[in-house]
Amino acid sequence: MGEIEDKKIIRDHTFKTWSKQKGWDPIIVSSAKGVYFYDVEGKKYLDFSSQFVNVNLGYGNERVINSIKEQLDRLQYINPSFGADIRVKATKALLKVMPRNISKFFYSTSGTEANEAAIKISRFYKKPRYKILARYRSYHGSTEGSISLTGDYRRWFVEPNTMNGVVRIPEPYCFRCPLKLKYPDCGIACATYVDYVIRQEKNVAAMIIEPITGTNGVIVPPKEYMPLIRKIAKENDVLFIADEVMTGWGRVGEWFAVNLWDIHPDILTTAKGASASYVPIGITGVSKEIGEFFEDEVFAHGHTFEAHPVSLSAIPAVIEEYERLNILSHVKVMGDYLGKRLQELKERHRSIGDVRGVGLFWAIELVKDKNNTPFGGYDDKYEGYTTFVDVLARRLLIEKNTYVYNGPSWFIISPPLIINKEEIDEGVDAIDDILKEADKEFNN
Repeated sequence: MGEIEDKKIIRDHTFKTWSKQKGWDPIIVSSAKGVYFYDVEGKKYLDFSSQFVNVNLGYGNERVINSIKEQLDRLQYINPSFGADIRVKATKALLKVMPRNISKFFYSTSGTEANEAAIKISRFYKKPRYKILARYRSYHGSTEGSISLTGDYRRWFVEPNTMNGVVRIPEPYCFRCPLKLKYPDCGIACATYVDYVIRQEKNVAAMIIEPITGTNGVIVPPKEYMPLIRKIAKENDVLFIADEVMTGWGRVGEWFAVNLWDIHPDILTTAKGASASYVPIGITGVSKEIGEFFEDEVFAHGHTFEAHPVSLSAIPAVIEEYERLNILSHVKVMGDYLGKRLQELKERHRSIGDVRGVGLFWAIELVKDKNNTPFGGYDDKYEGYTTFVDVLARRLLIEKNTYVYNGPSWFIISPPLIINKEEIDEGVDAIDDILKEADKEFNN
């Protein structure tokens, strides 16, 4: 079967997510190793975004693969009402790296499912309160509850059939402040406004926050923001849910991004890097107080693949590899280097409006004039239009053999955490070259 026929089968019989299907021309990938993946013709591509910010240990880590293989030989499945020795091992490993107040876990198979569990848990625990605060520039998943929490254009597709009780709050997007203020003179109004919202609403059970915004542009908050948001949640007896699906597992140089501010969520959701994405995994961790609540209350949630032994088998191996490879320290060093290289790009390219990030989690936001007008927005994505930045990302892939995940007007630079300086240079140089085209579109 040739590549053309393979593409036809994929196009005709499977879906490309969040896209119109017409014109889809997928690269057929056959293998991957380290920070590179290869198509069926042997062409090599640098993965400069870890796919969807999830292949944190890169491809082909033998220790993780062997752990999964060994589990397949021993126990392929058992329903979650049973215990399993791998469930013990995975849980003990998690307790070593989670924020110290997180002590009980619900295991699922994706970040979406992890957030669905967080919604239910917070509403059970705070009953009759049911409202959940969520930011506009956010993505929390695609199932009914998590897409309702999501603030970006992907929610629009399913409205009005979304979950009741979601209340929107602004994001700490200093480059495009939703309140039209300037940091630091703003007094972190985007955070203090949350206190006002809670007091004007009734029945607020929880708020869910990506500590650093993910697919919506890697928005890094001012240093005061997260501690203030945590304080506001505590003062109002509102649960604080940290969505660490992208920011967890060493991406920012700490096990979890909340550690950057030494704050402790009531609920932490994560996925992706927990298994290096070699097998599907989702984790919803809760505090001791929440865990104890269900001793005498029904935990009314679950599904067939909860605590799947094969998925759980990756967790202890991943944690062991992080420790063996000293990943957290490596991310800090490589993150400083990557940030420096990206700032150099900003100095050379007038089409770069902003560069922001932490660790190995960065964004380049592209603009087309001195007023920082974006090349595309959420309306374009909702209508299925191809933005200029989409075109640049495709050219980067085809012409420069470099994959970068992009939004309407930004590139997300989030390579596998094992990347070295030479590989960073390779990716940055490719972007440097392709941005010459963006500069041509810049209007003085």
